[in-house]
Amino acid sequence: MTVTFKGVPMTLCGKTLREGGSLPDFTLTGNGLETVRGSELTGIRVLLTVPSLDTGVCDLEVRRFNETAAQFEGVSVYAVSMDLPFAQKRWCGAAGVDRVRCLSDYRDHSFGKATGTRIEELGLLTRAVFVADEEGNLVYVEYVPEVAEHPDYEACLNCLKKLPGSCRAAE
Repeated sequence: MTVTFKGVPMTLCGKTLREGGSLPDFTLTGNGLETVRGSELTGIRVLLTVPSLDTGVCDLEVRRFNETAAQFEGVSVYAVSMDLPFAQKRWCGAAGVDRVRCLSDYRDHSFGKATGTRIEELGLLTRAVFVADEEGNLVYVEYVPEVAEHPDYEACLNCLKKLPGSCRAAE
């Protein structure tokens, strides 16, 4: 699969995921440098991959999911990037992001390889959104064609609204 970054074609490494498939296993690093295995993440999961939290589009995307998708009870939202855990923790504190858990793929690129999101030329993750139901089945997959653009927020949120076990939190 190929995506572009500011119009320049990029190559994605790893297996491209598809709706109806299963969320693969992977290993990430939490903000306290703890190992987080994909199999430990349960329930309905939204996994956002972003190149770096310190860029404009990534910043806005994670903030938006913090405000909207995180309002769904029974849904956990994760932002995955190659940013170091220390940088992720700093960014979350500065941005007031407290309902999206940031995880890093810096150590062995396990997530990028397992989800086909690692950009060969840049060593970063491309922008993508994956929604897995409680059984780990992928019910929404979006690889954003242009890395510098936003994902389709409405399509992802509409998918969440249809999932059993996901309901809007009391306003």
